[in-house]
Amino acid sequence: MAGTRNKGNPGIMGWIDDRFPATAMWEDHLSKYYAPKNFNFWYFFGSLALLVLVNQILTGIWLTMSYNPSAEGAFASIEYIMRDVEYGWLLRYMHSTGASAFFVVVYLHMLRGMMYGSYRKPRELVWLFGMTIYLALMAEAFMGYLLPWGQMSYWGAQVIVSLFAAVPYIGPELAEWIRGDYLISGITLNRFFSLHVVALPIVLLALVVLHIIALHEVGSNNPDGIEIKDNKDENGVPVDGIPFHPYYSVKDIVGVVVFLFVFCAVIFFFPEGGGYLIEAPNFEPANPLKTPEHIAPVWYFTPFYAMLRAIPPILGSQFPGVVVMGAAIAILFVLPWLDRSPVKSIRYKGWMSKVMLVIFCVSFVILGYLGVVSSTPTRTLVAQICTALYFAYFFLMPFYTRMESTKPVPERVTG
Repeated sequence: MAGTRNKGNPGIMGWIDDRFPATAMWEDHLSKYYAPKNFNFWYFFGSLALLVLVNQILTGIWLTMSYNPSAEGAFASIEYIMRDVEYGWLLRYMHSTGASAFFVVVYLHMLRGMMYGSYRKPRELVWLFGMTIYLALMAEAFMGYLLPWGQMSYWGAQVIVSLFAAVPYIGPELAEWIRGDYLISGITLNRFFSLHVVALPIVLLALVVLHIIALHEVGSNNPDGIEIKDNKDENGVPVDGIPFHPYYSVKDIVGVVVFLFVFCAVIFFFPEGGGYLIEAPNFEPANPLKTPEHIAPVWYFTPFYAMLRAIPPILGSQFPGVVVMGAAIAILFVLPWLDRSPVKSIRYKGWMSKVMLVIFCVSFVILGYLGVVSSTPTRTLVAQICTALYFAYFFLMPFYTRMESTKPVPERVTG
């Protein structure tokens, strides 16, 4: 049994294993966890997401040591970190750039899951844990966005929190409860700081652990969508599997090195990302009496913000837009039950699935751009079309995945 490995053996590891299943955990999740041997480029992003999570936690801890979570001192403490704390500028940029890197990695990780059917049976729970991580990550990023207490932080939070006021009957009270005040104030800042540095990181870490445990229970998917556990040798080892360590743990180092090259290039040469990573108004302290010319959330929220703006108000209420924006995220949770294709991987699906996935991705990117720029009638029309295409991918999936012709899936992984 896994829990009895190395128990009673001499040496330090034997002593530890008698009291804690260290060797069993190492073998179950690394050295004897057999992963498909045909992982490709798209499988780097899971480990990169874990790397960026560690970066965010460590840099966040160091930033809190010099940060003042009050309306009077927040902006000044950020300037203090940037100018006076030794390497404070580096920590701040690692954290702010890391937030964007986190979403880049997570979006690509989600795309890989959608391409290769990693949400299909028996991995529905893995997908649900992953989507809950995504939801918690959005909340974590939103709470952290207010903390610099700059103009865009203040007004962006004002706009987003005000959306909750559009909820019928309970809206105004809900928005007031989230703010902790009648408007965005120091109380809101302190509340968001507590959630950002304590509550949500605990939730995120717990969800990541559950995500990995669920994944290792059912095994990793692969580009062919073949279950390697169905084909084992006489020792019970999948014939198309290789130990995650050292093969993929070493291979992931290549992805980490490439990622760090890009990450460091952004940090050292254009940490503000041309205004997309840190907006120009955020270099001014929050001023409730001065509204920025154009208020927009950070780029990783803009696809959903574009959907919100694309839906016209009804009777002066923005609630329909809020519903569409929420539904755009909620519908991702039911994806495992929308796909009726007999095959998992995009490699063996028909042309309709491939075209719809491309349309979905293009629409999402266009919505992301439209959410950054100011609204015009033409841009609103394009956003409405892209929103319709975004939902069409999901609503039509039960039909086009069942109707299309698929290719035969090989018995063994093809590499």
